[in-house]
Amino acid sequence: MALPGYMKWLPDAALRKLARIEFLAHGAVDGFIAGRHKSARKGASAEFAEHRAYVAGDDPRTLDWRLAARRQRLYVKQYVDETNLRATIVLDASGSMGYRGRAAAGGLSKLEYGQYVAASLAYLLVNQQDAVGFASYDTAVRDFVPAKAEPSQVRCILERLDALKPGGETDMAGVLHEIAERIPRRSVVFVVSDFFADAKELLRALHHLRFRRHEVIAIQVCDHDELTFPFERACRFEDLETRQFIDVDARALRKDYLARIGAHFAELSRGCGEMRVTHERVDTSRPFHEALADILVRYRRAAGGGR
Repeated sequence: MALPGYMKWLPDAALRKLARIEFLAHGAVDGFIAGRHKSARKGASAEFAEHRAYVAGDDPRTLDWRLAARRQRLYVKQYVDETNLRATIVLDASGSMGYRGRAAAGGLSKLEYGQYVAASLAYLLVNQQDAVGFASYDTAVRDFVPAKAEPSQVRCILERLDALKPGGETDMAGVLHEIAERIPRRSVVFVVSDFFADAKELLRALHHLRFRRHEVIAIQVCDHDELTFPFERACRFEDLETRQFIDVDARALRKDYLARIGAHFAELSRGCGEMRVTHERVDTSRPFHEALADILVRYRRAAGGGR
C-alpha cells in the first residue's frame, strides 16, 4: 500500500536519527499534562522552587518545620512542576527560500530543507507527547495551526508543509511580531528561515517573542552558495522575491559580498546571544537530519541534559 505523498517529509533516515534524541526546554514553559519540562507553575515535583507563607487549607506535609522554628511562622515548600511543552514551528516560505544551489544535499532548495526540518521537529515533539503548532509566512502569515499534542497533529502539519510553495517578498519582522501575540502561552518557538532581512528589525521582532516569555530557537538555513559565493565570472542574478535581474562581475563582487554577509551573520549572532535566543546556522550541503540532530544535541547539553 502506497504511503500518502506528505509522508515524504519524514524519510526513514530522519526517523532513525530522531529516535535517539529527546528535546528538553531550557526554561519554564506552560503545558497542560505532567511531562518532562519545567513548568512556569508550581507543583509537587522533586525540584524545590521557593517558600510561601502557610494559609489555611495547605497540606501540612508541605510545611518547612526548620524554617518555622527559625522565624516563628509557618511556611510551605513549593516545587517546580513538570509539564509537557507547547511549541510552534515558524517556517519562512518567502521567495528567497526557493534558492537551490549546486552543492545542496539531495538537490534541496532552502524551503525544502526547512520543510524537512519542520516535519522532523513536529514528529519528534508529538512523539514525546508535547504539543506542537505550525505557522508559515512570506509577506503575511499563510498558515497558522494552534499547538496540539494529538497524533493527528503531525499529519495536519505534514499536509500543510506538502502544499507549501515559495512565495514572494517577505515581511519577516512584521510576521514575528504578529506570531508573538498569537501564541497564547509561554512556549518554545522554532523559527526556520534564511533570516535575509534587516538585522535590527529581526532582532526587535525576536525580542518581542522573548518579551512574551517564549523560548526561541532560530535555525538559519543557508545554501552553500550563499555562504561561499563560488561564482567566478560575469553572472546574471535573479531576485527570487521581486523577480528582477541584475548583471554583475561575480569575481569583483565576491569580497564585498562575503564581508557584508559576514557582518549580517555577526550582528544576528550577537543580538541573539544578548537576548538568550539560540541561534544555529545550517548549510544545505549537509543532510538535514544530521544538522538537526547536532542542533538538538547541542541544545540539550547547553541545558545541562548531557547526551
